[in-house]
Amino acid sequence: MRNMLPKCAIILALLAPVGAGAQGVVGGAANGAERGNDAAGPIGGVVGGAVGAVTGAVNGLLGIDERPRFREYVVREHRPSYRMTEAVEVGAVLPADGVTYYEVPREYGVTRYRYTVVNDEPVLVDPGTHRIVQVVE
Repeated sequence: MRNMLPKCAIILALLAPVGAGAQGVVGGAANGAERGNDAAGPIGGVVGGAVGAVTGAVNGLLGIDERPRFREYVVREHRPSYRMTEAVEVGAVLPADGVTYYEVPREYGVTRYRYTVVNDEPVLVDPGTHRIVQVVE
């Protein structure tokens, strides 16, 4: 067991930047597991998946560095804001009708999702479920 500790430390060091480009928890976990497995085999894959998931959750779909730039983009586009009485938060489901969903430009790397503006807050939305997946603050 003592021999595994140095390997885990090395894996953690290698995986520190893993989630930066990953799309949330799932993308971070997959990327981390792959890189960990490449670096140290199956144990590295397990550790890497956990580290990547945490990093991906912290960074969200739009990484920390991308959020201000994306927010500025949305403001420049002058999109109308949908009004709702519930809190604007991840997991809230928006109606299919009455809300306009826009494509996210490719440069932001989250083309699987759409965006809209709710209560003057840009949000990323899963187009299949209309569920908010990220509030862009």
